[in-house]
Amino acid sequence: MRRRREGPAVYFPPVHVYLHVPFCQRRCSYCDFSIAVRKTIPAREYVAAIQAEARGASRARAGNSPTIYFGGGTPSLLPPDAIASLLTDLLAAAPDGSALEAFEVTLEANPEDVTPERASAWRRAGVNRVSLGAQSFDDRVLQWMHRVHDAAKIGDAVRTLRGAGFDNLSVDLIFALPEELGRDWRRDLDLATALGAEHLSLYGLTVEERTPLARWVSRGAAAPAGDDRYADEYLLAHERLAAAGYAFYEVSNAARPGRVSRHNSAYWTGQPYRGLGPAAHSFDGTRRSWNRRAWEDYRRAVTAGESAVESEEVLTPEQRGLERVYLGLRTRAGLPEELVPADRRSAWASAGWAALEDGRVRLTPEGWLLLDVLVGDLTAGARIL
Repeated sequence: MRRRREGPAVYFPPVHVYLHVPFCQRRCSYCDFSIAVRKTIPAREYVAAIQAEARGASRARAGNSPTIYFGGGTPSLLPPDAIASLLTDLLAAAPDGSALEAFEVTLEANPEDVTPERASAWRRAGVNRVSLGAQSFDDRVLQWMHRVHDAAKIGDAVRTLRGAGFDNLSVDLIFALPEELGRDWRRDLDLATALGAEHLSLYGLTVEERTPLARWVSRGAAAPAGDDRYADEYLLAHERLAAAGYAFYEVSNAARPGRVSRHNSAYWTGQPYRGLGPAAHSFDGTRRSWNRRAWEDYRRAVTAGESAVESEEVLTPEQRGLERVYLGLRTRAGLPEELVPADRRSAWASAGWAALEDGRVRLTPEGWLLLDVLVGDLTAGARIL
């Protein structure tokens, strides 16, 4: 076993590791994530807290397709040397033969944080995939979202990352915005595909409690998109991305051939994963746990040697069965046809909600729009659990 020259990390990385970096410069109008708005990022304290939590993590050998994912929050606000230190810690006690090159290492980044110096430092540290939080190419929309960057920064960031050697980039977009913004969704899709990113993630806007958006909606200053426009924009995305060489492999994610996110796919196929940081979730196959949500609460706990976990649950066989159904139907893998009663298979196919291929039931884009309804229909009366 390799030992780190200094520092206390003493656990084997699980197959999939998620690190939640909660810091942001400001809260976006739609965001209800666990974040900590800071002008100065407490990087040293964050790294020490992650190290403290990792010392108490259960030991599990890395698998054949391990992944590490820095999510947030805004991980790109961390100094590059903090990112490098964390990656060193995660691999310090890995079994002989494990190397960072075997990992898919993703860093979520905001366009305004991408500079030639940072991009090169991220690549040297071992990051090999960047997920860029673009959200829109309309400057007025970005201001409404409380984003710091403008549209020009998105293309600049992509070019800078390419120059630093990144050949695996993802771009996030949000659709179904309030109609009064006048956002041109087709234009945003075309500009996103023109960047040539290997992966795109598309998220429909939702109104979450205790967000600026929720307050705007409550006083009539904004109105959520209706179901019809939500569906129209979602289906347009499938059309435009298919024409550009992307295939949706999950409800919200599309990739060029060979560029599916290994980390995110682990969640959708029920693989175990380990979360580190405030609000991070972990799953061992039967037990799910989640950490204390607030940064300061989390930091104080792990620094004092207390558990970071706020709560946990052990899934019943029925819950695991329901998850299998839900996760299967939300991906292009679908479900084995024997798990779907013949009358449901026939009805869904006739309605254009599913396709029956190679002994599996796969939802169409129209079916994905009804995912929750179809899962409820399928599991009513626990017919397949």
